[in-house]
Amino acid sequence: MYLQPPQSWESVLLAMAQEGSHGEDTAVNHHSHADTAALNQAYDFCEAITAHHSRSFYLASTLLPQPKRRAVRALYAFCRVTDDLVDSHTTQAHAALARWRGQAFATNPPVYEPVAYAWAETRRRFHIPVRYAEQLVEGVARDLSQTRYETFADLATYCYGVASTVGLMSMHIIGFTAVKAIPYAVKLGLALQLTNILRDVAEDWRRGRLYLPQEELAAFELTESDLAVGKVDARWRAFMQFQISRNRQLYEEAWPGIALLAKDGRLAIGTAAEFYRHILSDIEAHNYDVFTRRAYVSTWGKLRRLPGIWWKI
Repeated sequence: MYLQPPQSWESVLLAMAQEGSHGEDTAVNHHSHADTAALNQAYDFCEAITAHHSRSFYLASTLLPQPKRRAVRALYAFCRVTDDLVDSHTTQAHAALARWRGQAFATNPPVYEPVAYAWAETRRRFHIPVRYAEQLVEGVARDLSQTRYETFADLATYCYGVASTVGLMSMHIIGFTAVKAIPYAVKLGLALQLTNILRDVAEDWRRGRLYLPQEELAAFELTESDLAVGKVDARWRAFMQFQISRNRQLYEEAWPGIALLAKDGRLAIGTAAEFYRHILSDIEAHNYDVFTRRAYVSTWGKLRRLPGIWWKI
């Protein structure tokens, strides 16, 4: 099964992925002098960040062999710190992000910066193209200057920066059999981020951000005033049904790419994808109300799905 011929927005994303794959990282060919004890502590710190911020990702990553498990949690921590700097700072956000970028992309970051320390070793060990990481930082930084997206194509480009890049970096950690895995990783990252966007409408609104395409809101006769009061009516339900349908289609189109990953990583990636996909079902089960509650899948809901995911893989 192969992806359909790309739409215009897909072509843009694939071009970005192609450009990112050629980024050379000086840390890759650098002989590491990392202190073993300090490195273990740094990875433990990244694990704690992952456990605290994302139970779904943490649970899915336990299905990986230990070296890959530590690496994807270092990747998660790198992404989390980057995102938090943008969300937590206001007037000094650009300066804070510049300082963090200097640490996160250093070949030999200081031991007292455990996330940067573990992330440098992860990049080196798994030959992660540094350009993907740069694209992620650039994507996250867009939140400092852009709070609205006119079309789905505009939003897809944003999602590539903040999420598809994570999939592409994860792919290098997991291992993959051919470059034809790249379009699937791009699409899965897009699907995951769109799920985040649909789930977090209220939270993003409070931060002054609206990721839902303006063009599509208008097509369903919705205004920002409707979102401000959390109005769940026929218009909103129809809008969300459309969004969820497209989101599910993206998951379906991305799924065949899991077979192109190393065998010891397929279950973890498939599990993460399925956990997120079921958030959409929770949104539906609560009448598309993402304003008064945050959609989620319970721990038991995740555990009982694992056998089915394993069989599907």
